[in-house]
Amino acid sequence: MSPEPAGHRTGEAGGVGAFLASLFDVRNQVALVTGGASGLGYAFASVLADCGAAVVVADWNAERLEKAVTSLRDPAGAAVTAAPLDVSDAAAVQALADDIVAEHGRIDIAFANAGVARGRPPLLAEGTIDEFDMDDYYGLIDVNLHGVVHTIRAAAAPMKRQRSGSIIVTASTAGVRNDPFTPYSYTVAKAGVINFMKQAAHDLARWNVRVNAIAPGPFKTNLGGGGPMPPEAEARWNSVIPLGRMGDPAEIRGLALLLASKAGSFMTGGVYPIDGGALLQGPSLPPPA
Repeated sequence: MSPEPAGHRTGEAGGVGAFLASLFDVRNQVALVTGGASGLGYAFASVLADCGAAVVVADWNAERLEKAVTSLRDPAGAAVTAAPLDVSDAAAVQALADDIVAEHGRIDIAFANAGVARGRPPLLAEGTIDEFDMDDYYGLIDVNLHGVVHTIRAAAAPMKRQRSGSIIVTASTAGVRNDPFTPYSYTVAKAGVINFMKQAAHDLARWNVRVNAIAPGPFKTNLGGGGPMPPEAEARWNSVIPLGRMGDPAEIRGLALLLASKAGSFMTGGVYPIDGGALLQGPSLPPPA
């Protein structure tokens, strides 16, 4: 039997609780979360804030951002600050990263999460390849792909100087396989995000900077900006998820903390689905009318 690694013996002072607290410890680390005012971004920001990190929440929606930061600070007075940001603006993303380093001296964790979804999916007749809106297409590529590129580039520089850091990008199961429930621009962007992440992970490993992707399946979020999902749309998603339901954003917090903390210290370049088993069975298109 191989010897037990040091620090893994639960009989030591503090026991299991102390060991787990140390393993997932992000206290006093500096984190940036883009698109952090709602949905999965809010879940990422909340788990970091709850675990003691200093969190900069960036979002384009000023009203939503103010409410989110107020909520994240209460009741424990977590170290959370707001940063209005359009991630499609490379100069603005770089300026924010520079400001964070100027104030805190470092960036330890970056969640490149900001994303939007508009347009008609191929499941609907109006969404076939010859009919989708090209303005929407280019606009969504700018946010969902280029926004991630800008965030990774901006966070990488201070992390290289530190020779440490964790970057997590929000991809999607729609970037892993075709998905007739999502618009073309979204699937193209998320596939690009995954491959850019892998390239960056290989590049930045020399500086002990880890880069990984979370690939969510269907979660109950306000991604499209249009309010709560209609019941018929939720039922459609539920029908292709083996667990029989869409995810709650809070259910992504554990995976997020794993990748952000030293618990994931040997994980880089990975794509980690969290989808209720949706990738186990593929949605299909109905025959044309």
